Amino acid sequence: MSRLLLNHLTRECVAVGEFLELLDQEANAMTHGDFSSLPALTERKAQLADQIALLSRQRETEQLRLGFTTDRSGSDAAAAAGGESLQNAWQQLKERAALAREHNYRNGVMIHTHLDFTRQAINFLHAGGQSLYGPTGTHHMGASNGNTLAQG
Repeated sequence: MSRLLLNHLTRECVAVGEFLELLDQEANAMTHGDFSSLPALTERKAQLADQIALLSRQRETEQLRLGFTTDRSGSDAAAAAGGESLQNAWQQLKERAALAREHNYRNGVMIHTHLDFTRQAINFLHAGGQSLYGPTGTHHMGASNGNTLAQG
């Protein structure tokens, strides 16, 4: 068993686990309307994605050194040749990566749903090309006397 390959797999698995936590925090923020926390989460996600990519390249380099290809079948073969510890670490990484893909997709759907709702709300407020409210908050349509909402 290659201790170095096991170390790479373990570090990559930990990083993907941290990425999963951020995805869950992002989903929670969107669910609870805490959109002000999203920029920091997005920045941290980008940093972790870069770190995961680096760890993946390091793992692949070790696989090549051991005589295995860098594709999925090479990773499977390297894990199988390395014994139970490597197989377990590789399986855990694959499972976490699959969860990360699912959670990232879920968050993307939430974002697009929110964007669609916002677009629909804007379209409604523009009501046929005319703004429903002017820049001062005055109602422009219907049989209103032009009072602002704050005045009643």
